Amino acid sequence: MTLRRQIATAVAAISVLVAVAVGLLVHQAMVRQHVDQARGSAITALEATLGSYERNEDLTGGGRRHAALDDPELPARLRALAAEGRRGSLLARGPEGESVWAAVPVRGGEVLSVRVGFAQDRQAIADLDRIILLAVVASVFITVLAGVLVADRISRRLRTAATAARAIAAGGTDTRIGELVDGRDEVADLAAAVDLMSRELHRRLEDEQRFTADVAHELRTPLTGLVTAAELLPPGRPTQLVQNRVQALRALVEDLLEVSRLDADVELPDLSAVPLERAVRRTVALTGLEVEVEMAADASVRTDLRRLDRILGNLLLNADRHGGGPIRLHVDAHRLTVRDHGPGFPAELLRDGPQRFRTSVRERGRGHGLGLTIAQGHTRVIGATLTFTNHPTGGAVATLLLPAAPDPAVDEDPSP
Repeated sequence: MTLRRQIATAVAAISVLVAVAVGLLVHQAMVRQHVDQARGSAITALEATLGSYERNEDLTGGGRRHAALDDPELPARLRALAAEGRRGSLLARGPEGESVWAAVPVRGGEVLSVRVGFAQDRQAIADLDRIILLAVVASVFITVLAGVLVADRISRRLRTAATAARAIAAGGTDTRIGELVDGRDEVADLAAAVDLMSRELHRRLEDEQRFTADVAHELRTPLTGLVTAAELLPPGRPTQLVQNRVQALRALVEDLLEVSRLDADVELPDLSAVPLERAVRRTVALTGLEVEVEMAADASVRTDLRRLDRILGNLLLNADRHGGGPIRLHVDAHRLTVRDHGPGFPAELLRDGPQRFRTSVRERGRGHGLGLTIAQGHTRVIGATLTFTNHPTGGAVATLLLPAAPDPAVDEDPSP
């Protein structure tokens, strides 16, 4: 149940309970008032009838009053009370409806009684009950409506904050919600805290990106001299080892520079229609790896060929370095799937995606964690989608979904 429904339900329940309680109290008070008034009228009428009885006058009353001696309809409780020599009054239902009886014992063991009709009072109570019911319904409706409006406002503001938090989690650290959430309550405090977190996170990410770029640039100059010096060493096994390590360091620095450019979101793709089968086989040939290429369906895609080479090449190299053979590349229209038969991707990569300088589990080998990070960055630039899963029978699976090339027969910008 959403927060809005919870608040609305709580407000409705409380308003119904309060309205019903107030209605019952008013109803009981009005019933008590009418009964007391009717009893007072019956006692007054009984006093007047008793005077007429003692003067031997006619006992017939007028209006709602009916007086009689030893009335057969007299309630048994009043008859028993009169037998004890006491007078009393009682609201009871008889053949003619509800009435208030008043009785007193007289000479000869007879009982003088007066009956006052209660039908009009009961009708007045029924009319009042209808008014109370309408008031209860109206008050509950207005209260629930006000609760729904208040809950909707709170829920809408919280949804705005939640949407901003998800945008921040997705990488949009420049997201701000302070201007979208008004007021000075707890929700506004939450919005201010989210904005503060976003600003601080944005600043730290910028510092990290700037540090990566600065380190890569600072290392590039001495590394160039180191590469040149390594090439001047005399031939031999030690020289070959030094040159290999220098080349590995050079590749790492170039990867760092590439990551910094991708993080800065300054890369612009050079998009064009590319036959996918030709591009795939070209990339596989450039890697020099043994890859089983399965062509289910060829297609023309709109992409940046250089970046596609980089993405697919990194996926194949990652499968070869960290996975196990055979490596299969399945092409189905715009979908490319790279699968190895190693231990699969670790749980943290499946959960959080590729992270720089975070290598896989020990069984998948060693690395800098930059290959998949770069592949994901270029994927974002060309507007494609890259996902990572593990095959049910074992092995890592990377799926690249490329955007389709527009149909050349369709004129996208028709002249007026």
